[in-house]
Amino acid sequence: MFLVLSSTTSAYPTPTLSLPCAAVAYPGATVSVRSKSRVSAVSLHLDEQPFVPEVEKAVDSLYSEFRAVDNLVARNSARVLKAFQNARVGSHHFSGSTGYGHEEPGGREALDQAFAEIFGAESAIVRAQFFSGTHAITCALFAFLRPGDELLAVAGAPYDTLEELAEDGGLDWDALRVALKPQTKCALIQRSCGYSWRRSLSVDEIGRAIKIIKLQNPNCLVMVDNCYGEFTERIEPPMVGADLIAGSFIKNPGGTIAPCGGYVAGSKNWVAAAAARLSAPGLGVDCGSTPGDIMRIFFQGLFLAPQMVGEAIKGSLLIAEVMAGRGYKVQPGCRVPRHDVVQAVQLGSRERLLAFCEAVQRSSPVSSFTKPIAGATPGYASEVIFADGTFIDGSTSELSCDGPLREPFAVYCQPLDSMGTSSRRGLNSCRQCLWKLSVDIEKLTMVKNLAENRHGNIASPD
Repeated sequence: MFLVLSSTTSAYPTPTLSLPCAAVAYPGATVSVRSKSRVSAVSLHLDEQPFVPEVEKAVDSLYSEFRAVDNLVARNSARVLKAFQNARVGSHHFSGSTGYGHEEPGGREALDQAFAEIFGAESAIVRAQFFSGTHAITCALFAFLRPGDELLAVAGAPYDTLEELAEDGGLDWDALRVALKPQTKCALIQRSCGYSWRRSLSVDEIGRAIKIIKLQNPNCLVMVDNCYGEFTERIEPPMVGADLIAGSFIKNPGGTIAPCGGYVAGSKNWVAAAAARLSAPGLGVDCGSTPGDIMRIFFQGLFLAPQMVGEAIKGSLLIAEVMAGRGYKVQPGCRVPRHDVVQAVQLGSRERLLAFCEAVQRSSPVSSFTKPIAGATPGYASEVIFADGTFIDGSTSELSCDGPLREPFAVYCQPLDSMGTSSRRGLNSCRQCLWKLSVDIEKLTMVKNLAENRHGNIASPD
């Protein structure tokens, strides 16, 4: 079967394009499409292959892993749909409110109810007034803690009280069994890896840690930093005993379209205490305005979130497969279950880290013409470089990466194409980045080899 594109001018000869997929959909059919002037010029580039063979091969080899992700997306999407139905979400909830928010038409409560059910929590607050995940986490911690209280950070750097991790990069369970003290008021578990070279924690591992914590000190409250982990599994931390979770709404749960916000979910009394830290004591959760356009996007983003997270997981699997094939260390490893959307790659040098981030920026839908520059950033101990050509500032959701310029020069990727409606389209920007990166890496390696050979050294390809 062929699709024939014909131009109205003789300047563009008629090309033909084989469409096997159309032949399957319409057996025995012949399709002829006549285009307007100059449209067929696009066809001059249709037969070009924009991706290197190793990337195409990796995509094909990950078929079973991608199918498993599709099943995860289906289950999580069904849970979200059921929660929306149980909350009786209607179009009247999208109108939002102004000022104090006293005339809010029910959208705030419906969103909180749906979010709580999705995450297995007793209560939740989703608010535009949280300006970052860190802000939401801070409010949650202050709900638990008072001056002089002891906080135990379970998952290591950057929140270190248990410095040593196990050899496999997971939690040191033996250390955790003796870590709690009678005065320990709160245990903080960071689900994602941050800038640490460790595995992100599964919800099952978080549940095991909570049991160990509660056995030592039943009064110790457990707070989970849930950023980057939402919808990467079928269950969430409140379902295994977390007292509170908190995170950013512009990342996973906002479905790439939420323009702002954060959330806290968990036990009702502690959610109310966190809300009091966000606003003021006594105001509770029934205050604060949200403009109508924002409220609708909050609902829509949450509904789309499982699909968008699924695309991100596929992107992380692809990056791990290709980069490991080129000899780089990756975390998490190839074809292992994902517990967040972060894929780390050890590049081994400052030059490679900069080249990777520059390639990602060139492949971004926004500000692709800019060059990321490393520099000091508040809250970071080292120079950091960011590549984030995203529609929402800080969302990291259209394929972004960043990394500290220190050994082992690891880059932390959050791969996702917010325009993706299928796995192939959702991986486009990942593949283009890897293709451009491969060119840059080869150039850097050649330059390095030439320089070292001039001095009589034998250069390593890495």
